[in-house]
This record gives sequence, C-alpha cells and structure tokens, in this order.
Amino acid sequence: MDHYLDIRVLPDPEFGQVDLLNALYAKLHRVLPSLTQGRVGVSFPEYGKTLGDCLRLHGTLSDLLNLTEVNWLQGMRDYIRLGEPTKIPAEVSYRTVHRVQAKSAHNKRKRSVAKGWLTEEEALVRIPDTQRKILKLPYAEMHSMSTGSRMRLYVELGPLVEVPVAGCFSAYGLSAAATIPWF
Repeated sequence: MDHYLDIRVLPDPEFGQVDLLNALYAKLHRVLPSLTQGRVGVSFPEYGKTLGDCLRLHGTLSDLLNLTEVNWLQGMRDYIRLGEPTKIPAEVSYRTVHRVQAKSAHNKRKRSVAKGWLTEEEALVRIPDTQRKILKLPYAEMHSMSTGSRMRLYVELGPLVEVPVAGCFSAYGLSAAATIPWF
C-alpha cells in the first residue's frame, strides 16, 4: 500500500453531499471485491460528525489505476472530482477504519429463539427494546444487496499507531485489523 486516490463529492443544488457520498460508496462497494480482492482500504479524511465529502482509497498504484480505468463511476462523474493516484507521504501515522454494528434487541431475540435458548415469549420479556444500543458514529446509508432494505454502515476510527499492520479489507474497504496511512 504505497498510493492513495481521493474522490471528492462536489456541492450540488439538487443533491446533498451526504447523499452523493452514500451513492459513491455504494458503487464502490459493488466493484471493490471483484477488482481488488481485499487489497484496497478506504478512509474518510474529513471524518467527524459525518464521513465528510472525500472518499480516500489506499492501495498499490496498479490497484488504484485499475479502479480508475473501470467504468464503476458511471452516473457520478458530474458530481465528483476524481484525483490522481498519489504516493503516500513519507511521514504518516496509521490506523484502522472499521465497521461497527449495533446489536439490536430484535436481532438478539431472533437469534435466541432460533438457537433454542428462549421461547418467543421469554425473549420478548428478557430482551426488551430498551436494551438497544444507540450508535453516535458517522455512517454511510445504502441499500442492502441481500435484503433490499436501507442499512447504515457505521464507521469508527481506531487509535493512531506508528507501525502499519498488513491484512485484508472487506467489500467496504474496511478492516478492524489492517491499517491505512492516516495523514
């Protein structure tokens, strides 16, 4: 991982930048596994209350060039500014950028019943909706390919470290173990 590529969402009077970043990230998610096989990581350099308006890809020059040559950005080109693959600066820190999933009471009840640990009635009493964990992390919202429903992909940054950790990235370009350069 020696290069990065910034894709910046441009201001638009018809669409909000959050919606455009969500659409961009969803398109990336559909092509990332087949084109890079877990070798490209994603970060959000303007991460804060939202993910910001810049999606940064981290990988080798050949993987990033491959992503720019494939037409996965069709329909988005008027709304983005695609940078050039650029060498990562010499002085950087590293961190993980990973997904966090909330364990909803509904899912806990469903699993407890499916595993035979509780009956449906017991699950409703023992796992109330008030046990639900509310996440206050920035997220991308997209359609689930498996269920077709809207889903939120909560993103959390790991602590800054001085030494990179190699590993594979998910279909979202995220990893709880592998680090990306942070600058």
